[in-house]
Amino acid sequence: MRRALRMTLLLLVGAGLLRVALFTDLYLRYVKQGMRPLLIASGALLVLLAAAEAVSGARRREDDGHGDDEEQEHGHGHHASGTPRAAWLLLPPALSLLLWAPPALGAYTAARQPAQPVTRASDFDPLPATSPLPLTLSDFTRRVRQDDTQAIKGRVVRLTGFVTPGGRDGDWLLNRIIISCCAADARTVKVRVRSPHTPAADTWVTVTGTWRPGGTLGTASAPVALEARSVRKVAKPVNAYTDALLPAPSG
Repeated sequence: MRRALRMTLLLLVGAGLLRVALFTDLYLRYVKQGMRPLLIASGALLVLLAAAEAVSGARRREDDGHGDDEEQEHGHGHHASGTPRAAWLLLPPALSLLLWAPPALGAYTAARQPAQPVTRASDFDPLPATSPLPLTLSDFTRRVRQDDTQAIKGRVVRLTGFVTPGGRDGDWLLNRIIISCCAADARTVKVRVRSPHTPAADTWVTVTGTWRPGGTLGTASAPVALEARSVRKVAKPVNAYTDALLPAPSG
């Protein structure tokens, strides 16, 4: 592989990492927020390596008068460096990060994943008297299936996530995708919603409603489902791979 090509790949990958992690929030489509310093450091290191490669090549040409092709440098007709041809595979993702960052996971992924069980709570604090009560999808799931005090019964709650079609009885699903490290380990938390109208897939909404009875509340037989009273479209959060509470809608 020619020195110039090697240098170009280092520069493109480094510049792509810096673009998504240093100058924008696009990195949150692929990794958790805590990874940002590592991405910036990696991008800067690759750019420095590309610069060092360029300086080294320029000095070599000045010293021996040869071109930058390694075949010329070593005087024979094969790739002496042993650089694998698979390095070419770095070119498409590097250009993608620079020119068009792939979108975050959304309805397509959520619709093809089963709902993941949430971690078990050791105990439950009393619910505040606030109405509607803001809850994450994970907290709502725990209250429905693990809280044997049935504190969620009859309470008006407010949940936020993105939409996927439900596929039966006119219901649809409210989802949040959660990652531990990166998009490759994503898992989906889901709440089934019943309302007169189904929002478009991938729409972020805040749903206000009450638990829809079924099974035995506080056990695994209880459906993680909501009878909606209102559905309001909201802006997608910058960091969409968490199940955090969002600010209450205004107005």
